[in-house]
Amino acid sequence: MTATLLELKDVSLSFKGISALNGLNFSVAAGEICALIGPNGAGKSSLLNVINGVYRADSGAVIFDGAKFEAIQPRWAARLGIGRTFQHNALFRRLSVRENILAGLSRHGAASFLENILRIGRDRQERRSFRERADLILSFLNLDRHADTIVSTLPYGLQKRVDLGRALVSEPNLLLLDEPMAGMNQEEKQTMSRFIRAVNGKFGTTIVLIEHDVGIVMDLADHVVVLDYGRKVADGAPAEVRSNPDVIAAYLGTVH
Repeated sequence: MTATLLELKDVSLSFKGISALNGLNFSVAAGEICALIGPNGAGKSSLLNVINGVYRADSGAVIFDGAKFEAIQPRWAARLGIGRTFQHNALFRRLSVRENILAGLSRHGAASFLENILRIGRDRQERRSFRERADLILSFLNLDRHADTIVSTLPYGLQKRVDLGRALVSEPNLLLLDEPMAGMNQEEKQTMSRFIRAVNGKFGTTIVLIEHDVGIVMDLADHVVVLDYGRKVADGAPAEVRSNPDVIAAYLGTVH
């Protein structure tokens, strides 16, 4: 039986009395790709923000790798092994691709501020190991030939891949991807899907992603959770979710 890596228990969240999440319960098995789908405003990004500590839930708890928490800071979520990308690229536009990837390791250094400034002690070993890790990710994502390119000069699809690399470089156990294919054409989506599948296959990384293209989701995900106005309306394998009348109603506004 596959172990559970992430579990949401009765998680609710509201903003000024408006419910964003309403008593959510579901779990994600270690090593799977779980897709969150639903109409705009369904609460998908809010849920990712609760999991990695950007938001604090009004009630309920998140259980990650056996540890239960009602609130957590993003810094500690990263240290626990939760990686994250955001819907809109938050890259350092004037830095190179490699420098952006290295930024994903900034919270994982043990060297002191003085060691960093003087480049002594632990700083030397960290710089070497961080560079090796960044180069591994650059090669894995076929970004090595762009390593020294200023990231803002790259096409949008490649920038999204850099964003993925920055989240992946710290070797997270859980990778949260907020619309990693947003704004892409179909060819770019297929390329990104292959990389996401490769991340899961090669590194064994558990992935929770938000994606609006249902065709992509049904092909990529092992497990699909459907949200509508902050509540869960379906939870299961892609084939069973696809034919669920509540899912059809959520997307098409039909009455059944």
